[in-house]
Amino acid sequence: MTEQWNRKREILSELASGEFVSGEALASTLGVSRTAISNHISALEEYGIDIYSVKGKGYKLNGSLSLVDESLLKSQIANRSFYFDEIPSTNAFILKHADELVSGDICVAEYQSAGRGRRGRVWVSPYGCHLYFSMYWQFPQGMAQAMGLSLVVACSIVSVLKQLGVQGVGVKWPNDIYLDSRKLAGVLIEMNGQTDSECNLVIGIGLNMAMGEQHAALIDQPWSDLTGQQSVPDKTELLVRLQKQLQIDLTEFQQSGLKPFQQRWRDADLFQNQPVKLMMGHDEIHGIYRGVDEQGAVMLESDSGVQTYIGGEISLRKVG
Repeated sequence: MTEQWNRKREILSELASGEFVSGEALASTLGVSRTAISNHISALEEYGIDIYSVKGKGYKLNGSLSLVDESLLKSQIANRSFYFDEIPSTNAFILKHADELVSGDICVAEYQSAGRGRRGRVWVSPYGCHLYFSMYWQFPQGMAQAMGLSLVVACSIVSVLKQLGVQGVGVKWPNDIYLDSRKLAGVLIEMNGQTDSECNLVIGIGLNMAMGEQHAALIDQPWSDLTGQQSVPDKTELLVRLQKQLQIDLTEFQQSGLKPFQQRWRDADLFQNQPVKLMMGHDEIHGIYRGVDEQGAVMLESDSGVQTYIGGEISLRKVG
């Protein structure tokens, strides 16, 4: 697998100039057959890379790729960092190896063949276009200690994006990250263990760096990416900052709970004091969204007063 990806990366490096490169030139430079080049190009397209192929001109990347600098990533992070060109799911990798990890260890991939979002949704994961990242954490007091964790993770992501100069970013309960009112990133938290004893937890983050047209067509909701920013953050720097910010914030959360993060959440909350509806299965509850309580539950004001709601199957949506 590594040898195959080394060859594919060599091809991508040759195409990085943005100009057409002939198959013959690629074959000569890489020391392989013209047929091998054609096969690699076809495989790269199956991984979601948009490549122009024009007879008489050759191949050209449609857009740009943002790849992680593996050596820089590992030198900048004190914890273990597992990096893959392709993997079914970074979350699944962390859960599978949880017994070998310590809090703060991460898994990063350029492509996920089985990326997932909340409530079983597919997360579109083309190679090299976005950020796919999972981090391991352990709560010694069990699942109950993780109440409100989703909000903390969202606050961490917003903090890092703002540090890197991203403007117009905010949050929607419980952990969706929006840019200019469209979804930029999502969080999937999975755990195993007991309610009142040691609990293994993985925090998965998918963040849109540069969305291509063919992938945008697969998404069933308004989306955003970072290409509209004056300066697109470097992917490796973004990962390093995310890992470090999460480690700081999760340590504080483990010690003090959600209370220290409530002001950060309010500052980033896009729906504060707005009319919303909560979708719970086939039921809808309408009211004015009043933020979150110290457990991370939605506070909804209606004719019955202010009531709180929490649960993984609840979806909050703005009305109007």
